[in-house]
Amino acid sequence: MKQVAPSLAACLLTLLVGATSCSSKQESAAGGPPGAQQQQVKDYPVLTLTPQTAVLHTDYPTVLEGQANVEIRPKVDGFIDQVLVDEGARVRKGQLLFRLNSDESDQQVRSAQASVLSAQADVTAAQLDVQKTQPLVEQNILSNYQLQAYQATLQSRRAALAQARATLQNAQKTQSYTRISSPADGVIGTLPYKLGSLVNSSLAEPLTTVASIGTVRAYFSINEKDALAFSQATPGTTSKERLSKLPSVQLVLSDGSVYAQPGRVEAASGLVNTQTGSVTVRASFPNPAGVLRSGATGLVRLPQQVPSALVVPQSATYELQGKHFAYVVGPDNKVKNTEIQVQALPDGRRYVVREGLQAGDQIVTEGVSALQDGQAIKPRPAMPDTTASASPR
Repeated sequence: MKQVAPSLAACLLTLLVGATSCSSKQESAAGGPPGAQQQQVKDYPVLTLTPQTAVLHTDYPTVLEGQANVEIRPKVDGFIDQVLVDEGARVRKGQLLFRLNSDESDQQVRSAQASVLSAQADVTAAQLDVQKTQPLVEQNILSNYQLQAYQATLQSRRAALAQARATLQNAQKTQSYTRISSPADGVIGTLPYKLGSLVNSSLAEPLTTVASIGTVRAYFSINEKDALAFSQATPGTTSKERLSKLPSVQLVLSDGSVYAQPGRVEAASGLVNTQTGSVTVRASFPNPAGVLRSGATGLVRLPQQVPSALVVPQSATYELQGKHFAYVVGPDNKVKNTEIQVQALPDGRRYVVREGLQAGDQIVTEGVSALQDGQAIKPRPAMPDTTASASPR
């Protein structure tokens, strides 16, 4: 009995080892356990970076102004008798805008007219005295002294008449100020004063404003660094020459749409604002349809050509804590998480890489959210546009 027990145990051990071996072979033939299947290397679309020309846009906030914003103010005291335009109306130069009822100016005209009539009568009387005296002097009936006195009086009366006529002209000129006309073509602003309001030349707020908006000016500020880079990169000996070689600019309206008419940069301030460290620049936009209004806000969009840019699709990047990252594929087909500095292109689908990558680098273009630093992948060529249709398999 003592010899049978060890033999039975040995047989059982042999059977157990054989069963384990068979089970391992079956699992190997079936593809391995579930954990091994999850570790299978996946393929991802990979793009090799090559330099290309790109155009970047930089937006600057602006407030639009007409070529001329003329404040309309009364020159005489009076009550508003008529308002002949409405807010937002387009007017022409010389068009009548307001009529004032000024009793004072009317009184001055009437008084000046009466003074002219009185002076004319005095001149007529002096002329009669001269005409009456001259033949008597020639007949030696009266002395020449009497004639000279009448002649001097006539000259004095004529001077008084000229002064009265000048006073009348001034009074009529003052009276004409009660008719207020537009000094330029443009658009009427607000009308804060209504019929019957008493107005005068010392009003804090004008009667209205006429904005000449055939061409609209957009003023914006660029920082000192950008201004210096512009001066160094643009050929020309003067600021005017450099500005003339700039490409056309665009205006982004407050609703986000782009204004149809391109504009030009016309002038730049010769001084740097010491408080803000910026330079004021002026661009102009034609406004034939009157779409743009003085006081409106928007963005001036300046194009910048980058001759040797590295362009990557936005799908190849991800953002973490305000920073952008991309996965660069190494020689061993393992990805490395790399921080990059980017600037968006106008199409909204691509970035220009400022820092972090170089020509010849290979980056994963899709599925980056599923990758981990150091993970091995199976690269496959990606379309050079943005690989929008590519996805990891």
